[in-house]
Amino acid sequence: MKKIGFLSFGHYQEVPGSVVRTAGDALRQSIDLAVAAEELGADGAFFRVHHFAPQLASPFPLLAAIGARTNRIEIGTGVIDMRYEHPLYMAEDAAAADLISEGRLQLGVSRGSPETALRGYESFGYYPDDEESDADLARRHTELFRAAIAGAGIAQANPQMTGRTGALAIEPQSPGLGDRIWWGAGSRATAVWAAEQGMNLMSSTLLTEDTGAAFSDLQAEQIQLYRDAWAAAGWEREPRVSVSRSIMPITTDLDRRYFGASAQADRRDQVGHLDGGIARFGKSYVGEPDALIEELRTDAAVEAADTLLLTVPNQLGVDYNAHLLESVVTEIAPALGWR
Repeated sequence: MKKIGFLSFGHYQEVPGSVVRTAGDALRQSIDLAVAAEELGADGAFFRVHHFAPQLASPFPLLAAIGARTNRIEIGTGVIDMRYEHPLYMAEDAAAADLISEGRLQLGVSRGSPETALRGYESFGYYPDDEESDADLARRHTELFRAAIAGAGIAQANPQMTGRTGALAIEPQSPGLGDRIWWGAGSRATAVWAAEQGMNLMSSTLLTEDTGAAFSDLQAEQIQLYRDAWAAAGWEREPRVSVSRSIMPITTDLDRRYFGASAQADRRDQVGHLDGGIARFGKSYVGEPDALIEELRTDAAVEAADTLLLTVPNQLGVDYNAHLLESVVTEIAPALGWR
């Protein structure tokens, strides 16, 4: 069995063909798509977080709203760029959203991908310390955030108000949230680090390294290294592992109009430069369901993961994306033994 959810980047823009033209459209339609996904039998609604761009930004109002409108589906992020976050305020927001959803929050966090703003996190008031990289800043923020949601004492009590001394924890607390934090790892080394820290693994459609191996094989190696490091660390619980894929089944004339050309194109991994280094990008899966089923059988990373996040073209609207999800959940997933 494999959990299947969607991952939306929450784009909005007044361009031809888009039915998501404003930020309000993006937020409201994200809620509606999560509700539709739950009704279709999908397992998760996840959202990418970007800043200084026409995309979804602060995730917690959205996640709380989805939590209030749904009953079963997991809700989460893929991922929050921790360079931009105040760890303690985020701990309060995350616990509140988790309590509203009754323990369904799954938070993907990491250093994040390149943003449209140069050192945009500095505009938010966050600066790396001396001899600290921006990746170190993200890990430092994550460490404090995880301590706060675990109930660590953060601020000293005022005896005149509390009648006692000692350190106070952030409130509210949501038990179990600490086990539902995922690190978005872009390389094999960061996956090993995530395992050593006791976080679940979230791996996307790109890796910030290239060995010449096919993307799915390199990602499967990343997952295996993560699982080996988890076992070596001696953690008691079983970890979660998710991968993202673009899967576009062509079952209608409208599908063919949108994606037919992609189905005929030479779809292979892409290798390019990202953020000052070499990166490998995984291919998209586009075509008739029978063909996609055979292609996906050979994707070693999808096979190794317990959770699959389907990247959706959110600007095509709720109805169309619900149709894509239904095609995967009802036609492709059962044939592959995922459901």
